[in-house]
Amino acid sequence: MPVALSRCIKKESENVAEAQSATESFSGTTPSFQTEVLVRFADCDPAGIVFYPRFLEMFNNLVEDWCAAGLNFSFSDIVIKNGWGLPTVHLEADFVSPCRLGEVLTAKLFVRSLGTSSIKADIALCGPDQSERVRGKVVLVLMDRRSYRALPFPEALRKRISSFVLSE
Repeated sequence: MPVALSRCIKKESENVAEAQSATESFSGTTPSFQTEVLVRFADCDPAGIVFYPRFLEMFNNLVEDWCAAGLNFSFSDIVIKNGWGLPTVHLEADFVSPCRLGEVLTAKLFVRSLGTSSIKADIALCGPDQSERVRGKVVLVLMDRRSYRALPFPEALRKRISSFVLSE
């Protein structure tokens, strides 16, 4: 095996191990937001498994659900009422095991850290047996849609987000 390929495989194995250990540390008492996701026909490729870009849509839907149900600050409030946005500015994903048509996945969001205008979050999509199928990391930034500049989180919203931050 060429040395460069060997290094690449080793690095990727280290990244997967790091992500796995991070999500394995989540216990039942870990502050998280959870919801269920039905794997629909539209999510799947001809082999009957989820086509990987659909997982990224599931990530975004989870963030949107968390904002509405977990933070009481819907995307409608963010975008229409306030003229802001909460775009994903960084995204990583590890596809651990396939998800199949008809399965109900448990989607979990954990806030790793909260900055002035950014949120670093971990996401896990788990199968019916609660085994991890997909894990990801996202960075979200609150921004003003008119100026395209980052905005600090309002104090009331910061307090609600803080209740989901993992303790170090």
